[in-house]
Parts: sequence; structure tokens; C-alpha cells
Amino acid sequence: MSPHTPQILAADRAEITVLVDNYIDIFVPSQKSIDLRPPFALDRPLLAEHGFSCYIRIFANGKEHDILLDTGLSCGCMLHNAGQLGINPAKAEAIVLSHGHFDHTGGLSSMLQTAGHQLPVVAHPDAFLSRRLQSKGKDPVNLPKLDAIAIKQHGGDIIERPGPSVLASGHLMVTGEIERTVPFEKGFPGMEAYVGDQWVPDWILDDQAVVININGKGLVVISGCAHAGIINTIKYAQKITGIEPVLGVIGGFHLTGPLFVPVIEPTIKAMKQINPEYIVPMHCTGWDAINRFFSAMPDSCILNTVGTTYRF
Repeated sequence: MSPHTPQILAADRAEITVLVDNYIDIFVPSQKSIDLRPPFALDRPLLAEHGFSCYIRIFANGKEHDILLDTGLSCGCMLHNAGQLGINPAKAEAIVLSHGHFDHTGGLSSMLQTAGHQLPVVAHPDAFLSRRLQSKGKDPVNLPKLDAIAIKQHGGDIIERPGPSVLASGHLMVTGEIERTVPFEKGFPGMEAYVGDQWVPDWILDDQAVVININGKGLVVISGCAHAGIINTIKYAQKITGIEPVLGVIGGFHLTGPLFVPVIEPTIKAMKQINPEYIVPMHCTGWDAINRFFSAMPDSCILNTVGTTYRF
């Protein structure tokens, strides 16, 4: 841990409620002691979409701190699910963007507009780059750009932080740009960003995670997509916090699609060495990778569905 890295303080408890994920199944029961499923209620249906958002509550020293991580793909899914679950995202102290991709930021403007007051939006500076996907033999596909001007107009106070920082009175750490040291985690081939006056390979350096230190039990690492690699993400969280034990890993691991098939096995092998007590792969992890995680680490893995709360 660098002497310039802020220190993360231990929390007594954390509750992470998944507001947006790719998968929902109202009949999945609780699988471990930490996953609390929403009650069966046909009058309060939840929605799933290709996106990610979670509402984080941290309890420490008799106080509660709320943080919203990402806002999903569409303008309405996250707000709909939050309302059905009795959560008011506007209560959050800050919104953290795991990166600038549209399936993590699509609901931001609508959320800010409904909040009725200004909210800090913490992001890496590169989250606002123009981006596209270049596939061999096809025309490039431009991705929706995160609009800083619109965010400010709708009530977002943008805080650009490239390095580690803390929120929630020091009880939640935002990693900032993650070191890439694991040889098999090589980013997302074909992604490009417009930098200066040209398109260049996009290493998605704005990819970041949030980290909570549960008193006496270790780190909970929450990733959005883990474009830096989920193993890189965990290792960097351990480095900047100075804490080795990992209690839980939650979020997207980005192992979906043919390009990432060769990465699945080494990722599982490295995860076994880290040995988190709980693993919750979701969003862009991909069905194949999720199933292989469950086969390799059945005692640790939990199948997520939208609306589930994880209590650490």
C-alpha cells in the first residue's frame, strides 16, 4: 500500500442489493446464509436487462452510509426495481460509475432527475471518452457516449478520480484505475477509444471496483464488468488496502463470448488460490463461465437474481 493511498476503515456490516442484472428467477431460494431473496410478490414484479446496478449500505460506528454503484442499461429499469424493493437511490451519498459503458450508465440521467437534489458522481476521467467496437470484417459499432454536460444539467456533481479514493466516511474504497499484472487478462480485444484526434486501442482504463472491509473477516470486492480482469481487480484491492483475506467477490467478471473462452479456466484456477468465502458472478460473466465456476467452486458460488440482498 502506497503512503499516498487513503486508508479503508473497517465496517461492522454491509448490505448489497442488486437492482439490475441480466438474470431474474423468482423461484430461486436462498443458497447461503448471506443471500436474502425478495419475497414472492406478484404485485411487485422486478425486471432484468443486460446491465448492472447495486445499492450498497454500510454500517459502522452506529451510522449508515449508502452508495449507488452503476445505474443499469435503460432509463427505467433501475428506478423501477428500486421502487419495488422500497429503496430510494436518491438517499445515496454518492453514485460510483464502475466505467463509462452504456449498460452501467444508461439510467444515470433519469435517476438524477428524479432525485431532486445534486448528487456526487465519482468516475475515472476516461469514462467520458468516445468509444467503438471494431470487429474483423465489419464496420465499427459506435457505443453511446457518457455525456458529462447532461449529467451536470440533471444534477450530477462529477468528481473525476483516476486513483484510489474513499467514500462513506472512509468505509468504502473506490479502486480507481486497476493495475494489469495478470498475464491471461488482456482486456477486451476490438475496443477502441477516440483520444486526441484518432481512434486507438481502448484498454478501458476507467474500469474500477468498490471495496468494503468487513471487520475481522476481510474484503468484499464489487466489480461492474472487471474489464481489467477480475483477478487483477482482486489483487489490486488487496494491494491498495493492505488486506489479504477476501470474504466475497460480487459482480461482472466479463468472461462471456468466444473471445473469453480461453480465459475462463485460468481465472477459476486463480480464484481458487485467492479462495473467497463467497463468489457471486453476474451480468457479463456469461452463462458458460458461471456454470464452470459453480462446478469448480460449489461451496463458494451463489446464483444471483435481481433483487437479492447480500448481507456481510
